[in-house]
Amino acid sequence: MKEHRIDKVQPGSIAEELGVEPGDVLLSVNGSEIEDVFDYHYLSNEEYLTVAIRKPVGEEWELEIEKEYEDDLGVEFENALMDGYKSCQNKCIFCFIDQMPKGMRDTLYFKDDDSRLSFLQGNYVTLTNMKEHDLERIIAYRMGPINISVQTTNPALRCKMLNNRFAGEALQKIGRLYEAGIPMNGQIVLCKGINDGAELDRSIQDLMAYMPVMESVSVVPVGLSRHREGLYPLEPFTREDAAAVLERIHYYQELCMERCGLHFVHASDEWYLLAAQELPEEGRYDGYLQLENGVGMLRLLRAEFAEALAEVRADAKAAGKVTIATGALAAPTIKELAADFMGRFPKVQVQVFPIANHFFGEQITVSGLLTGQDIISQLAGRDLGDRLLLPSNLLRSGESVFLDDITLEEAENALQIKINIVESSGQDLVSCLLQ
Repeated sequence: MKEHRIDKVQPGSIAEELGVEPGDVLLSVNGSEIEDVFDYHYLSNEEYLTVAIRKPVGEEWELEIEKEYEDDLGVEFENALMDGYKSCQNKCIFCFIDQMPKGMRDTLYFKDDDSRLSFLQGNYVTLTNMKEHDLERIIAYRMGPINISVQTTNPALRCKMLNNRFAGEALQKIGRLYEAGIPMNGQIVLCKGINDGAELDRSIQDLMAYMPVMESVSVVPVGLSRHREGLYPLEPFTREDAAAVLERIHYYQELCMERCGLHFVHASDEWYLLAAQELPEEGRYDGYLQLENGVGMLRLLRAEFAEALAEVRADAKAAGKVTIATGALAAPTIKELAADFMGRFPKVQVQVFPIANHFFGEQITVSGLLTGQDIISQLAGRDLGDRLLLPSNLLRSGESVFLDDITLEEAENALQIKINIVESSGQDLVSCLLQ
């Protein structure tokens, strides 16, 4: 029987009230063995539970619980999946992890392709690692949405792009999920001359057949670092290429709206910036289903910032000099927002510095892949004012460490300035500027 050690118990939770403590071991729920997080979430949703645990001293407790449906018990386990992580078996021609330089921390080189992380954290999975047992449990437990890295619906081309001879037949699982009504989102990483053009048409048309169970599909340009020695030769997209991609996507958006009332297929913000085109209006994003793929992030940031700025009290006062450092992609939008803020608070000087990504290469423009060393080297010696604002996606999740292991404290010491971390919302940016 599998056993799962409890790492944390949330204060005020059902588990705490029943005397469950860190170090206790979960044995079963309603008499059923818990294989992993899928089983745990499904079985613990019920209103009446019998939970068996073992205390560190060896005592076994059987807890009878009555609660509201889907109320959480309030425990966290040592391993979020309650099982081993499934690593990726593919060798994708566009994989960014293969483009990482040597000598970084080990966790940055781990390639996950675990359907359970799709449910828990929104990760995108290729389905090549999903066994029949996994698929049956997703359908039985009604787990969703499942986020799928499609790349192409051409089976032979998918095998080539993923370097996996089973990658084409894995597409059949999308049909199984569709028939079962499991919500899905799709992703296409576009590679120039590989899965664009007519192949992109084919993929979008094929995926449209799964609307509205498949709720959205994002199209994102391949990220190319400067560390591609020995890898598949890929070319960056040009402004003209981006305009052609957007023309295709806009055509299918209109078609999908007519058929299903959804825009369905969405271009990431990078395409609009590369093509020098205005971002779509808020209503075109269908509720921002693909933010994690950079679809609508800048439009949402603008909307949230404007709303938050309008709600600031009329007697609010702010003064001083603030610096914002961010990636080249977001910098023009952040400069516009800074100008709006200074229009409202003329005693505040806000300067925005786009940080070039020398570590991975200047074609990488997103802030989440900036390193501490690039930030320090490009801001050193500048008059940064009273505070430096940095976006939260620069830091390792839950920690104050950049991708290159430079700590926030080390950056503050090097630049001799207080650094404030800004969450992803426009409201938090306004709040940080007001401080």
